[in-house]
Amino acid sequence: MAPKGNVERGDWFADLDAELEEKTQNIIKDVEELNAQRGKVNRTLIEDLARIQARFGKIDVHLTMEPAKNVFSEPTSIPEKYAMREDFDYAGVKNIQLVDRTQEQGRMGDSLKVWYYNDELTMRLRMVFEYCEGEHYYKYAGWKRMFGQFVIYDSPLGEVDMDELHEALGEVVKAWYESHLRRNREQLISALKERFEKGETFTE
Repeated sequence: MAPKGNVERGDWFADLDAELEEKTQNIIKDVEELNAQRGKVNRTLIEDLARIQARFGKIDVHLTMEPAKNVFSEPTSIPEKYAMREDFDYAGVKNIQLVDRTQEQGRMGDSLKVWYYNDELTMRLRMVFEYCEGEHYYKYAGWKRMFGQFVIYDSPLGEVDMDELHEALGEVVKAWYESHLRRNREQLISALKERFEKGETFTE
């Protein structure tokens, strides 16, 4: 039986190869643009959280930060001043967080977290405030800490509005900071509950 189709049409793979090459170049361009955007956003957020950490330190509240300050910054000739490293791979940072190490009032583990995730073909940025809601005893697992989240900001990476993000972040920081000054953690949780959507609940 003779083959169907136009056998003289030419090299079918040449057409396929050209299509694949075009797709390759388009995807490389998209990835480069996303990395550039993530690098800019991450650099801003890392510097923001480092400043927040320093501000809390002035009232003797110890927050740990990831990535650590010595990774993305370097000291300057001015005491207690630092400069952001230009050779640090900001785009490569997938998670940024500040974690409260205060043991009183159940604050241990209260944290501000930023990460990226994929929603189908769209990369999104999410910022949450995570907090411990208490402990629960499970018959086979023993005592577990229960954590809740408030969603502070969520947006496609390409549509991140730093003004909106900073406005939301500022509300969290003010409530968090004041709650430490007043030694009243419930004030923090109440303020966040009034302003932000509840996120996931989990145990660990």
